[in-house]
Parts: sequence; C-alpha cells; structure tokens
Amino acid sequence: MKRGFYTIMSAQFFSSLADNALFVAAVELLRTGGAPEWQRAALVPMFALFYVVLAPFVGAFADALPKGRVMFISNSIKVVGCLMMLFGGHPLLAYAVVGLGAAAYSPAKYGILTELLPVSQLVKANGWIEGLTIASIILGILLGGTLISQAVSAPLLALDFPALNTGIDTSPEAAIALLIAVYLLAAWFNTRIPHTGVEMRPMPRNAMALLPDFWSCNTRLWRDKLGQISLSTTTLFWGVSGNLRYIILAWAGAALGYGTTQASALTGVVAVGTAVGAVVASMRMRLDMATSVMPLGIGMGLLVILMNFIDNVWVAAPFLILLGALGGFLVVPMNALLQHRGHNLMGAGRSIAVQNFNEQACILGLGALYALSTGVGMSAFGAITGFGLIVAGVMWLIQRWHASNLVKHKPEVDRLLEIARHDNSHG
Repeated sequence: MKRGFYTIMSAQFFSSLADNALFVAAVELLRTGGAPEWQRAALVPMFALFYVVLAPFVGAFADALPKGRVMFISNSIKVVGCLMMLFGGHPLLAYAVVGLGAAAYSPAKYGILTELLPVSQLVKANGWIEGLTIASIILGILLGGTLISQAVSAPLLALDFPALNTGIDTSPEAAIALLIAVYLLAAWFNTRIPHTGVEMRPMPRNAMALLPDFWSCNTRLWRDKLGQISLSTTTLFWGVSGNLRYIILAWAGAALGYGTTQASALTGVVAVGTAVGAVVASMRMRLDMATSVMPLGIGMGLLVILMNFIDNVWVAAPFLILLGALGGFLVVPMNALLQHRGHNLMGAGRSIAVQNFNEQACILGLGALYALSTGVGMSAFGAITGFGLIVAGVMWLIQRWHASNLVKHKPEVDRLLEIARHDNSHG
C-alpha cells in the first residue's frame, strides 16, 4: 500500500471514532433531557437526511477539489454540529448537521481509494478501510458509553474555569465537548493527505445542472448487470445495519435490562465480528467472486430474528459477533465490486454519491418507519423480527435477480465479470 493510504486510514479512524461516540452521547442527551423514545430512534434517519438531500451535489464536489481538502471541510462541519448540540440547538437538528459533514466526507473517503491505488488492491484496501472503520465503531461506541458514565463524567464536570462559563453541566455535554477535539485531530490528518494527481472535474456554475447528471449516473449504475446487484446488496445491508445500531441499544435494555453505557458496549460487539469478517474477506475474496457471498445475507437476516430468544449476555455476545462477521464478509467484496463498476461508468466521486444516496435513503426510510412504529408502541422485539425478515426476504429476491441476469443477459454478465477478473489480476 502507498504511504498516503495510511494517512487516509488515520483520518478516517478518528473521524469515525468521534461519529460513533457522538451517537451514544446524543442518545443520552435526549434521554436525560426527557425526550420521548421516538426522538432517540429518529437520530439515525436524521443523520442520513443530508446524505439523501445533497447526494446529487456531494459527489461532484468531491471530484472538484483535492479529496483531502473535501475531508477537512467535512470534519469542520461536524464540529459546527457538535457546537450546536452544546449551545442550545435541538439535538436532532444538530445531529443532522453532523450528518451533513459525513455526507460530504464519504465520497472523498472512498473515491480517493480508486485514485490512489490500482484495481488489484481495491478489495484489500476496502477490507482494511472497513476493518479500521469498524474498529473505530467499536472503540467509538465504547468511548461514548465511557464518557457518559458517572465515573468519567463526574471528574470532567468538576473541572472549574473561573473566568469561563461553558454552560456544560451534564455528562453527555462533557462527552460532546471532548469529541470536538477528536474531530479536530481528524481534520489535521486530512491536511496531510497527498494529492493523487488525478485531474479535477469543476463544479458547474448552475448547481441545479447536477440533478440530471446525478439521475443519469444513478440510472446507469442500476442498469449495469453487476452494478445493480452490488448496489442493491450494499443498500440493504447498510440500511438495516444503520438502524440496528439503535435497535440493539433498545433490545439490550428490554432483554438484558442494560442502561445506555452497558448497551453501547454490546453494540460494539457486533462491530468486532464485522471487522473480523471484513478482514477475512479482504484476504480471500476477488472482485469476480463478489456475487457468491449473497447467501450469507439471507443467513444474516434469519439470525437477526433469533435475537428475540436471547436473554443472557454470555449467549448474546458470541451470537452478535457471528452476526457481525457474516455482515463484514458480505459487504466488503460487494462494496469493492460496486466501486469498480461505478469508477468505470462515471468516476469515483459521483459513483460513491450514488451509492450513498441509495444506502442512506434506505437508512432514512427504515429509520423513519422504526421511529413511527416506536411512537405507536412497537417493541424492540417486534422491530428485530421485522428487520430480520426484510433482510432475508430482500436478499433472496436479489439472489434470484442475479440468477435471472445470468440466464437472460449471460454475454453481458460474463463480459463484466471478465473485466473484473482482468482488472483484479493486472490492475
């Protein structure tokens, strides 16, 4: 791997670490503020909101500037969202602003991989990036749970600055203040990311002109016989995984009697398994083999339903690790295949923006459905059953879709697989 890859990994690690710790802090901020349950559930779709709204623009923005600079600007926006959360803004609105920063960050984070590395290293690079991202999820969730705990927050709140009244009076507020420093550290790493030498694509003067271009890119990827399969799989996976972050918190409270700090640790256990699955996939899978992992998605959905029968943490922990491992092994090759097809069809930034639009729209839709269901009294157990059935059922349909393509469009699918096989071997 080139040296710049490790700088990208460092920047991604600290930015994602803060994102996930902030999620736990925001949940606790709403809980201690007496907000209803549906508002805590709504944090997930609010984070996804700007991914969907700005999808036509962020990909072109990522392609118009050096991607290190785009990532720096994005982390700065996340800091603004944290400050809003600290000083009077509604947590849902402030968390949406953090999501705005994340929406701008993602096309640059993944797009730079295709600029910096040969195709033959894409699956491996995705494995390391996903593995590191998942490690940051684990540590971020644990960090957030630790920062809001009485043992850590009490000494922080006891710090006295006579000449300065910060207005920080609660444990989640103290946690958020510390996380600003983590975002600033990530921003410093962004300034060290090297230029790749790839020619920039200027933004059009009329931003609305990007809408038909984005729609064309979205349509092109959905019509591609490999792009549509990888895009539908990653869309489903991230749509469900994004919401499972909160559902597992709710489930741990209902099934195990856990508070936010303990439940956040259990959420991190899923990410441990995902990291293992991601790294194993990066070592064993090739681009042309990516579609062979689809049956794991069906198994993952059925396993989710079995959570309803677990009420012991010693059973829950290894079960959640297995669940995460299946997801990690599923998403890494599919993500790499999607990047490869998107890069060939339209360029890295636009491709990632299309991917984010679809994945985050799924998170937004499923999250809104869950928040609405929570508002009318649906339990965490019911949500888990519903999400498991959605994953298993939709993954079965995607598998049948690919099988149909192999019959009806065999020459085209074979050609695309041969391109992937060739690029993986010679890229």
